[in-house]
Amino acid sequence: MIFFTDLILKRGQSVLLENTSVTIHTGQKVGLVGKNGCGKSSLFALVKGELQPEGGDVSLPKNWAISWVNQETPALEISALDYVIQGDREYTGLMIQLEKANQENNGNQIAMIHTQLDTIDAWTIQARAATLLNGLGFTNEQLSLPVKSFSGGGVCV
Repeated sequence: MIFFTDLILKRGQSVLLENTSVTIHTGQKVGLVGKNGCGKSSLFALVKGELQPEGGDVSLPKNWAISWVNQETPALEISALDYVIQGDREYTGLMIQLEKANQENNGNQIAMIHTQLDTIDAWTIQARAATLLNGLGFTNEQLSLPVKSFSGGGVCV
């Protein structure tokens, strides 16, 4: 569960939330709706650990993974699926090393990198990325669309 207890959240001199208490239960779906500047993005920044409250308590489960989509998406030509895959730093780093080893025709290095790729289950990365995007509401047809074609909006899962 997520708990906000007597939360006070400010941006500059503006008080966005004052003495606010909320409990969000596991599995509960919550939407934030409000005018520009009312604090929706600031609340997400608080949940992501980018802001600290002026007062009150915030309790987030330690074993939860929090994911989000930024309001502004980069104007990239690559597909949404490839963009998610690029976010896997270990996989991306190994693929760069593999390309270099192939260019150098270094068989030992190629074999070692393939072992590491097996260890991280790299051969299923496209399926895992598609599952992640589907879970965020993207359709299979949208997976191949360029990132620049998507509009923003905060999402927290």
